[in-house]
Amino acid sequence: MSRTPLPYQAEDISAVARALHRQLAGQERPPGHVELLNMLARAAGYRNVQHLRAQHLARTTLDQPPAAAAPVDYVLVKRLQRYFDDQGRLARWPGKFSHQQPCLWVLWSRIPARTIYNEREISLLIQAEHGFGDHALLRRAMVEDGLLTRTRDCRVYQRVERQPPPESLALIRSLSVRRIG
Repeated sequence: MSRTPLPYQAEDISAVARALHRQLAGQERPPGHVELLNMLARAAGYRNVQHLRAQHLARTTLDQPPAAAAPVDYVLVKRLQRYFDDQGRLARWPGKFSHQQPCLWVLWSRIPARTIYNEREISLLIQAEHGFGDHALLRRAMVEDGLLTRTRDCRVYQRVERQPPPESLALIRSLSVRRIG
């Protein structure tokens, strides 16, 4: 069975030696393998060897670079920003289908997650985020694109939790800065 090596580091070797001396002095017999590992871990400031191992695994996981993100077409994001006003509200509905999708993602990002809405509540949320007066078009498009779910009787709506595409995510970020500033 292959084991992953567990690095051991201590800030002060004298402190480690003193801690080991105290722990070994209290033993009636020589410590076993696991007992010695736990003593070494405690001498370095950990509760036991499992704590040392967990800290090491967490550190190496955090130190790894994130997975490569998909490339973003920033020219497209710049074009898409033109559909929004100075407050970050959708000012007009794009004619191109490929431009409609990212705009819907922006609206999706402004609907609170894990909340159930009736038709009136979701319509009010959408109305507050656009300025061209057709919340029904936007609500329907969001349902058709799978960004919102609704019951067959159209009484209950809920945001679907998904990861936005790279361009949509970049657009959401750029517009959130516009809304704050």
